[in-house]
Amino acid sequence: MLTWKRNLWVLWIGAFFTSASFTMVIPFLPLFLLQLGVHQHTEIWSGLIYSAAFFAGAFASPIWGALGDKYGRKPMIIRAGFFLFLIYTLTAFVTNPYEILILRLMQGLLTGFIPGSIALIGTNTPKDKVGYALAMVSTATAAGSIIGPLFGGVIAELVGNRIAFATAGIQVLFSTVLVFFFVKEEKFTPSKDKTSVIRDIRLAGANRPFLMVLLLTVVAQCSVMTLEPVLPLYIVDLGGSADKTSLLAGVVFSLPGIASVIFGPYWGKLADKIGFHKILIIGLFGGGLGTFAQIIFSELWGFSITRFIFGIFFCAVFPALNGLVVKSTPEDFRGRAFGLNQTANQIGGMLGPMVGGFIGGIFPTYMVFLTTGILLLAAMSLAYGTRGQEVVPEKRLRGNH
Repeated sequence: MLTWKRNLWVLWIGAFFTSASFTMVIPFLPLFLLQLGVHQHTEIWSGLIYSAAFFAGAFASPIWGALGDKYGRKPMIIRAGFFLFLIYTLTAFVTNPYEILILRLMQGLLTGFIPGSIALIGTNTPKDKVGYALAMVSTATAAGSIIGPLFGGVIAELVGNRIAFATAGIQVLFSTVLVFFFVKEEKFTPSKDKTSVIRDIRLAGANRPFLMVLLLTVVAQCSVMTLEPVLPLYIVDLGGSADKTSLLAGVVFSLPGIASVIFGPYWGKLADKIGFHKILIIGLFGGGLGTFAQIIFSELWGFSITRFIFGIFFCAVFPALNGLVVKSTPEDFRGRAFGLNQTANQIGGMLGPMVGGFIGGIFPTYMVFLTTGILLLAAMSLAYGTRGQEVVPEKRLRGNH
């Protein structure tokens, strides 16, 4: 088997189990807090603990990206996997919410398995296969996010949340061992630049196509996360019984992920033929219209169908953005580029729930969907207006050092 194909399949398995490990424990954190005796301000604690990793990761990701450019992406994946295993395992033994908060901050500061995997694939895959490879990794994370809550819920129900955390740690350790033994990083030229996040940000600012990718990543991630606080309540409004809200919300949440697993590889192959920019525009446009369509239906079946259709188009967006990171940056800046892109993801992940919760708390719930659709169409217009921009030449980037 060709090295790039073996890398892809090993990292696909790793991304699947890492994504599953996250979604099998994090959605159940509020219940875990109750088990620890946190019965006052539980929602505040839950919000703090959930956002802590995003907050810390926004600062740490560029540093790990720079070290990846200097020492290799494979060592960064192994480092991230080991620390994630350690953090999940330690979480199984916590006795109060302060310990969970510290571990979640450590998770944001020390991990980054999936971004590292994307960076390695982006630099060790033939150029005419990059779109397909990045889409495949996206399907791995989507599939893991579908299986994770189901697996975690069953384990938590049978043997408790602590065992669920320990199981998540074992999954990540398994993924890390696979990477250690079977992934080979061939195309790697160590960057000779000194690690400097400030300089990396300046380089990104000088690269207009890449800067646009970062902005679109923030908007796309923010638009996805705006629905997180209101979707269960909206399902109840559509006629779902309150006692089955968690199950129904889980099913509805998973529909875009299922669409991603089915259609993601096709978008990737098409991107290799017609370009990432066109795929991004199509994905944002279809995602925006699909979000608007969800407002039309006043019963659960129609809403669920439109969620799935939304997923068919929106699953093209993040692989296309990752592909544009590859296309818009020189190879020895690639790790730092994906680190900055991960920071953009973290910022969007923090802003989205706050925006959605604020709008949903003041206006009718459908206004959150309306806002999300407008955000996606605005991003599409931005992407369309910047089509055809040339990549900043490597020499010009390096000339600013």
